[in-house]
Amino acid sequence: MASAQLLLVLHDMSNDAHLPNEPDPILAGFRKSIDNIDAALIHILAERFRITQAVGEYKAKATLPPADPDREQRQIDRLRALSEDANLDPEFSEKFLRFIIDEVIRHHEKAREDRRG
Repeated sequence: MASAQLLLVLHDMSNDAHLPNEPDPILAGFRKSIDNIDAALIHILAERFRITQAVGEYKAKATLPPADPDREQRQIDRLRALSEDANLDPEFSEKFLRFIIDEVIRHHEKAREDRRG
């Protein structure tokens, strides 16, 4: 049973309802988990952008184009399939990845411009 489901079951089994002015411990537990996941996402995105920054610098040095539409489509297709396996909306996943890809391409274009001087 997923931890969120377990917390809800335990909450339902409890005869002690929290008072209106007291924090809800179940909600606080959910929020703490969300906060931890958000922090992990930020760190993962930061690491991803450090790597793509290096890719952009390499592409600029090697005079490769900032975008690679074939690779981008393969990534989107791959992540849509992963999303479906994870019961996550593939449309959302694609929008999220496209946002990241667009930002990466913008960084790569800037690296190319900086290299050209």
